[in-house]
Amino acid sequence: MNEGKMVKVQCSRSIERSYAGEATRDGAGVHLTRLLSQELQGRLDPFLMLDFFGSDQVADYIAGFPDHPHRGFETITYMLEGRMRHRDNAGHEGLLETGGMQWMIAGRGVVHSEMPEQEAGRMMGFQLWLNLPAHDKMCEPWYRDFGATDLPRIARPDGATAIVLAGESHGVVGAVQRPATAPLVLDLHIPAGQSWQQAIEPGHHAFAVLYEGRASIGDGALTPRSLAVLTDDPSADGVVVTAQTQARVLLVAGRPLHEPIVQYGPFVMNTREEIAAAVQDLREGRFG
Repeated sequence: MNEGKMVKVQCSRSIERSYAGEATRDGAGVHLTRLLSQELQGRLDPFLMLDFFGSDQVADYIAGFPDHPHRGFETITYMLEGRMRHRDNAGHEGLLETGGMQWMIAGRGVVHSEMPEQEAGRMMGFQLWLNLPAHDKMCEPWYRDFGATDLPRIARPDGATAIVLAGESHGVVGAVQRPATAPLVLDLHIPAGQSWQQAIEPGHHAFAVLYEGRASIGDGALTPRSLAVLTDDPSADGVVVTAQTQARVLLVAGRPLHEPIVQYGPFVMNTREEIAAAVQDLREGRFG
């Protein structure tokens, strides 16, 4: 644990708008809530998708995500509760467990599966898709599992804590750094009556998701399990999150790429021609 350096935000961003998640199914029928979809990709560039999954009903998650392809972006899976096995055709395998994170760069193409390794209990977490810049979209695939103890944590005397999945917070460097998009991904645990002040670079897009308790940003209450887009106020130097009850908030920010986004299912490229090439490469066995 690390107390981190004191950060004082002079002018906080506020909530521009909240988006209720859409209940859907993915994989072989896993129930989840899609919080960030294609309609927000331009507004929240470089982020492409955010799903929340959480159920103690085995039928909601047991079918998992059998083999499926990806190209052109990165996936970050953060497991709040549960166990999921990853395997891919690049030779990577790992077990994602409670409190851990899986980071995968699909690059030029990978086929992988994510299957539950539990037949009872709760499975809950987030999966975030992060775009790759055009010059990196055809890079070699990469994968790493981080256990709960591998993820840097900030613990303040007032009881507030932050798990730093990516980026940097209060002088504590996160588990992953990505120079092109500079993602900041924090899991904030804030006691009732306390606040978390977080610096965010001007020009970076940011959003927050309250997934436990009650909390607010400025005068705006965070709606549970909805995506709150934060303003791009150029005078703001960060954000202040205040908890009315014990609260947990996923806070995400990143540098936009300002490049064309063309998505076709599990492929995200810059042109339709590149999408057609991805489909052809998959058909001809050139992934992984």
